[in-house]
Amino acid sequence: MLKKLTDEKIGEILETGIAEFAEKGLDRANINVIAKKAGISVGVLYKYYQDKEAFFLACLRRSLDFLESVINDFMSGEEKLLARVEKIIRALQFYSREHTNYINMYNEITSGSSKKFAPILAKQIESVSARVYTQFIAKAREDGDIRSDIDPKMFAFFFDNLLMMMHFSYCSEYYRERFKIYCGEDILDNDEKVVTELLKFVESAFTFDQSAIVHHNNGDKSL
Repeated sequence: MLKKLTDEKIGEILETGIAEFAEKGLDRANINVIAKKAGISVGVLYKYYQDKEAFFLACLRRSLDFLESVINDFMSGEEKLLARVEKIIRALQFYSREHTNYINMYNEITSGSSKKFAPILAKQIESVSARVYTQFIAKAREDGDIRSDIDPKMFAFFFDNLLMMMHFSYCSEYYRERFKIYCGEDILDNDEKVVTELLKFVESAFTFDQSAIVHHNNGDKSL
């Protein structure tokens, strides 16, 4: 009779799978290698997960649950918008370094055979951040803390894009190099500068008056 695995062991198996999928993607990841690294037989793994795709989805769900908890923990409270933004930036800097494989799993969905899951997973992955960011931006607008003419859903989308690129800039080899080209070779060791400058960028986006945006055309000024 198969001995039931403990929650701790299942977590270990999922972490092993996450590391393998993050490095090799769904196509090239080998379920036999994953089982060996996790210290179990392939048969045991398949007792819990129907096939490789089901195991991949379980690994992805684990990484998303952790990210969801980070977002909810750091976006709760009654602080002003910029204070909340600072909290989430710092949390994601830590998260990106400590859980690089989770971010690379997320990135894996956009390429290879994993992209076939995109319609389903996009809703699961993005619904949490979309809801949380839209709510706190709408609240800031209602409180008069930011400009009143914005669409909270659109601004939540743009804001999340910034954070997503920041994720990749800390854990993807290509995006790390891109980060250094734009911001200097030492930028990965200067978290405070990233926080300070990103907060300036966000503050400008939420407070800059459109009437001050001037387009020049043959000496004439118009909106």
